[in-house]
Amino acid sequence: MITDEKRLRVGVLFGGRSGEHEVSLASAASVIRELDPEKYEAVPIGITKDGRWLAGAGAQKMLPEVLRSGQSVVLPADPNVAALLPLEGNRAGALRVDVIFPVLHGTFGEDGTVQGLLDLAGLPYVGAGVLGSAVGMDKDIQKRLYKQAGIPVADFLAIPRADWEKSREKVLRAITKKFRFPLFVKPATLGSSVGMTKVRSRGELPAALDLAAEFALKLIVERAVAGREIEVSVLGNENPRASVPGEIVPHREFYDYAAKYLEEGTLLIIPAALKPAQIRRFQDYAVRGFRAIECTGMARVDFFLERRTGHIYLNEINTIPGFTSISMYPKLWEASGIPYRELISRLIDLALELHREKARTKYSIELPPGAGGALEG
Repeated sequence: MITDEKRLRVGVLFGGRSGEHEVSLASAASVIRELDPEKYEAVPIGITKDGRWLAGAGAQKMLPEVLRSGQSVVLPADPNVAALLPLEGNRAGALRVDVIFPVLHGTFGEDGTVQGLLDLAGLPYVGAGVLGSAVGMDKDIQKRLYKQAGIPVADFLAIPRADWEKSREKVLRAITKKFRFPLFVKPATLGSSVGMTKVRSRGELPAALDLAAEFALKLIVERAVAGREIEVSVLGNENPRASVPGEIVPHREFYDYAAKYLEEGTLLIIPAALKPAQIRRFQDYAVRGFRAIECTGMARVDFFLERRTGHIYLNEINTIPGFTSISMYPKLWEASGIPYRELISRLIDLALELHREKARTKYSIELPPGAGGALEG
């Protein structure tokens, strides 16, 4: 519902149980700071590392403070409530929001789990739905869909953690038979390069697989592509559009967690120095990849441009990309003519538009008079 102030109450959902918890706080702080105060009222909603939901008293509260001393709330999976309820108390203290802006990265936030809860609760939310979020988090499944859609991906091999733990030598043989070194090993269902290792020899494989296995039920091994890292932002629902491409030039050997979040030196080149035909190809692949996993709202699509061959490979899609004012997703749109604040408003509009479209869908059938008794019999 819209409040008496005629401003939409935007629940900014941040934190979470994944290894990307801290990254989420930085993104959420930027979103709250840049919400247009004439149109929106921010309601910070934090999820602690152990899964507790806490709501702040207002946007003026610092997000770490919300996680320490916010009000404990729960979101019922009941569309008739459509509000956060105090964990202890009655519905008189219900915290109503009009739309949720999830700024959660990784497991239990970007993987479709929260999106499913929001669907059950009947709340509109920014970004991909259950299917797009789940597939976008699973590097194995999304790459299979890209291949089916005719989008090139580098060679990869998915390995269930159970297989690695039960048959280590068999897995090592399969990897060394399929790949030349170097290669990358990572969790198949995590982001921000958490648990990722560049492996240069067979002797380094067991430790890399063990590390990745700490973070996911499935591991993925990929051919290392020696090339440039190109990223494209996508925005939209039924008719998505792609931004200008940008380039990541890490100061480390590759773009790992430290290079992304802990250290300075990585360069973001916007727009990337590319030929017009390459730009069109990146944008085409980005939109096709977005559609291939049935994404909605937003996504950042990451590519490799192999130096030796000039081949383009889609690496992965991030359905809730980093969202600080200096993150690649909003910076690419800024270079494409959409400033940060306007981008946030467009994403909220897309969320409300998709929610209205979902509301047109029938989820049950009306039986003719007397038909119920026949079914009961």
